[in-house]
Parts: sequence; C-alpha cells; structure tokens
Amino acid sequence: MYASTVRGLLVRGMLAGLIAGLFAFAVAYVVGEPPVRGSIAVEEAQAAKDAAGAPSAHAGHGGDAASGEAAEEEEELVSRPVQSTFGLATGVLVYGVALGGIASLAFSFALGRVGGFSPRATAALTGAGAFALVYLVPFLKYPATPPAVGNPDTIEQRTTLFFLMILLSVLLGVGAIILGRRLAPRLGNWNATLAAAGGFIVATALAFAVLPDNSDAVQPGFPAALLWEFRVASLAVQLVLWAVFAIVFGVLAQRLLAARAEGTEATAPAQQEAPALG
Repeated sequence: MYASTVRGLLVRGMLAGLIAGLFAFAVAYVVGEPPVRGSIAVEEAQAAKDAAGAPSAHAGHGGDAASGEAAEEEEELVSRPVQSTFGLATGVLVYGVALGGIASLAFSFALGRVGGFSPRATAALTGAGAFALVYLVPFLKYPATPPAVGNPDTIEQRTTLFFLMILLSVLLGVGAIILGRRLAPRLGNWNATLAAAGGFIVATALAFAVLPDNSDAVQPGFPAALLWEFRVASLAVQLVLWAVFAIVFGVLAQRLLAARAEGTEATAPAQQEAPALG
C-alpha cells in the first residue's frame, strides 16, 4: 500500500511539475526573453566595435573570404526564434517535470514527520523549501547572468560552483531539519525551529565565505539595468514554478491521500467481521 501511494504521489508530482512548467515558460517568455535579447544585442554591438577597431589580418579579396568563412563558422545551429520558443519551452517543461518528481518524493518523506500538517500544507512547505534551497540560496551566492555575458572560457568553472552551492544548500537544509527534530523534545517546536534556522544561516554564511566568487561572471561595461532585469526575471520564473507546483500538487496529493484513507477505513470493518462469518 505504501509503495503504491508513493508511486501515485510521484506521478502527480511530475504532472504538477508539468503544469508549473507551463506557467514558468509563459513568465520566462514574456519577462525573461526581453533582457536576453538585450544582452545578445550588447554582445553583438561590442563584437562589431572590436572588429571595426582591429586591423584585418588579410587584405583585399582574401580578407573578405576569411570574414565570410568566420561568419559561417559562427552561424548558430539553432535560430534565436526557435531557441526562445520551442527550445525554451522544452527546457522549462523537462526541468519542471524532473523537479516535480523529486519534490514529490521529498513530500512523501516529510508528510507526518515534520509537524502534524495536512497534505496541502506539507506540499506548500515542500515547495517553499525547494525554492529556497535549490534556487534562492545558490542565487544569492552566484546570481544568474544572461547568456553571452562573461568569459566563455570560465563557463565550466561557474557551472561547477553553482551546482556545488546547490548541493551544499540542500545538505545544510536537510541537516537543519534533522537538528530541529532532535532539539524539539528539549526546547519545544518553536525554539527548536529558531535554533535550526539560525544554524542553517550560520553554516550558509560560512559556505559563502569559503567558496570563491565569480569575478568574471559579468564583463565590465555591461548595462546594470539590463542585468538587473534579467535577474529579477530569473527569480520570477523560479518563484512561479514552485508556487504553482505547491498549489497543484497540494490539491492532487490531498485527493489521493483522502481516497486512500477512505478505502482503508472501509476495508477495516470488513476485515474485522470476516472471522464472525465463519
């Protein structure tokens, strides 16, 4: 029975993630695409300025041929209209489904173990915790930057640091939950929660101090307003994704668990009366 319930929650979590991904895609397209296009325009303008100021290595027709070959090499395999529509939708939806499934498993573990909350309240706490640990805390250390910004040679290093911060954030969050549960019998739920939250903040601050900064994440001279718009849009996409997931999954989980509880209650009297029938 427990395995089938977890499986049912997993399917509903992935469905909720898909629905949340649709909303997140709408926000990403409407709010996030303008600063992305702006950052690409800034990069193209800077590249044109650098090309105009740099002397040509080949003169005459040879230089024109070399320029044409370079342009062909730099031609995008996927056009920007496709990237901003189908590509963006695919990425956001896959991301939503994957995280929805993982969050549903976290919900299955947390239900009944972290306070006496209802399934909807537990789903809301799961969504809020996932947003904070998976995105907000890493974002505070390594804020999002638009594409075509920063040194391309350091992309691998920046990606590694960002995922390392996600891993540390999740581990510290799990550790804070365990600490709060162990302190609750002695300090009470409220004081234990405050102590666990304080420990998480201190440990996160230490991680921020130890991990290196992204000194080359943004090139000098990049418009600050455009960077701010992109980061706000990135934050809005994640906020909408997790808020919609928490609402939809809370409703679906509540219905599933209520139906399973009714089925269990209906089966119990029949099992008790079965010996008397013999």
